[in-house]
Amino acid sequence: YHLGVDLGTTFTAAAACSAGQIDVVDLGNRSTSMPSVVFLGDDGEFATGESAERRAHTDPGRVAREFKRRLGDPTPIVLGGAPCSADLLTGELLRAAVATAAERRGGPAGVVALTHPAAWGPSKLDLLRQAGRIAECGDVVLVSEPEAAVVHYSSTERVEPGAIVAVYDFGGGTFDAAVVRKTSDGVEILGRPIGVEQLGGVDFDQDVLRHVLGAAGDAVQSLDHTDPLVQAALIRLREECRDAKEGLSMVDSAAVPVMLPGVQATAELDRSGFESMIRPAVDRTISTLREALASADVAPDDLQAVLLAGGSSRIPLVQQM
Repeated sequence: YHLGVDLGTTFTAAAACSAGQIDVVDLGNRSTSMPSVVFLGDDGEFATGESAERRAHTDPGRVAREFKRRLGDPTPIVLGGAPCSADLLTGELLRAAVATAAERRGGPAGVVALTHPAAWGPSKLDLLRQAGRIAECGDVVLVSEPEAAVVHYSSTERVEPGAIVAVYDFGGGTFDAAVVRKTSDGVEILGRPIGVEQLGGVDFDQDVLRHVLGAAGDAVQSLDHTDPLVQAALIRLREECRDAKEGLSMVDSAAVPVMLPGVQATAELDRSGFESMIRPAVDRTISTLREALASADVAPDDLQAVLLAGGSSRIPLVQQM
């Protein structure tokens, strides 16, 4: 079988193809995807996904998140005193995804394909290949995320050769805009894909966290953020903020319980307040999409569709704008 892996900033997903049949691989215990989280134990062994998330609550100094954003950064990520590069952590995450697929499918994949932001240059793509070697996948096939999104879209909707689709890919850590044309044997990117690497759902999580900490009062300012108990409590609080953010896509308001050492409160957030927080960032994504259209010399009326991809595209304000 062939295995496709989407190494996301916040979650990782995979699908397998055998004899023309495509199936999503269950990487998590409770969902098809697994958290893009890596934990380094004091024995030097790595844990990933849900296991890493659980261990992060008791030893937060040994956990790494959102390291996809750090790919190419020469500054190491320090886990339990040990320096780790972002490509090493990416490789360990990929190793776990590939191993889980092999367990589910009864053997290793013949070919592994990895998706990546369309705006990544040669140096980051080389590091992604290095992650494939760390994971012992051999020579991986690289596919840009907009191309992958259009291939999937054209497998579920009728897209004639020559049709043009704009891809608006707003994930957990990055935003990508690209214009893609369907060809008789695949897809091609028109113009120049444009990415904003430090813009995604995790930034919205941070916006909500700042709001919640501000609503909790002055006592938060006196907390010792080097205290492992405080760090673990903040990890749990950030998870609550993420859940509240996601909930606001379905309900008009959310209450976030604040349970920090010496601080107990409840912070309220409604959808309109959340939308005010994120509107400047969403405006930026719309401008970026317009830039991608201009680089491809394509007018909005020339598009068959604007394809929304990535978890942050589920936010109602994003869809409306």
